[in-house]
Amino acid sequence: MTRTAPPASPDDPRTLRRPAAETAPRRGRPRDAARDRAILDATLAVLTESGYRALTTAAVAARAGVSTATLYRRWSSKDELVIAAAATHIEDVRTQPDTGTLEGDLRVLLRDKAAALTGEAGRLMQALVGEAAQNTALADALTAAFLEPVHRRVGEAVRRAAERGQIDSVPDADLLGAVVVGPLMSRFLLMPRPDQVDAATAQATADRFLPFALRAVGAG
Repeated sequence: MTRTAPPASPDDPRTLRRPAAETAPRRGRPRDAARDRAILDATLAVLTESGYRALTTAAVAARAGVSTATLYRRWSSKDELVIAAAATHIEDVRTQPDTGTLEGDLRVLLRDKAAALTGEAGRLMQALVGEAAQNTALADALTAAFLEPVHRRVGEAVRRAAERGQIDSVPDADLLGAVVVGPLMSRFLLMPRPDQVDAATAQATADRFLPFALRAVGAG
């Protein structure tokens, strides 16, 4: 016959030794936004120095000054971490100014993209574009972070110009993004070190592309 041990009394030593944290419900510590940003910045730094394949979560954690356990509580894999880092460079399409003319809108857009491509975003794109050809999740993240926003900005500028009567209405205006910005991206992304291009040169290059962009949307 199996005996069942009596329940422990409040004075039982086993009860007294039980930590209060074991009986009280635990509350999760709120995420530290500054720490999250430090990890993402460290990811970008390691990525641009070593490339995607050589990047390790241990190297990122060391650069950010956190443990790998802290990193994995936020992102469960290397891919998730890199995609989150890429997302920090998503352009805000709501900041696109309305200059009153198509030429002015496209000039601002091309200059903005040239500045991005010769900065951190350009280094990130160079580090990831080869890997993205074999990694669908990464390719989708790059498309969302770098291509879709600027394509929408081109589409908005073209639609505004058509509403003003400056150009004829253009079907599939969103597709013009690749035509307007694609040559500029090719110019900088194929360079060995686009980050070594100074701001004045980047802006001048963008302005040289402007006449071709205007002709592409029917304003030339």
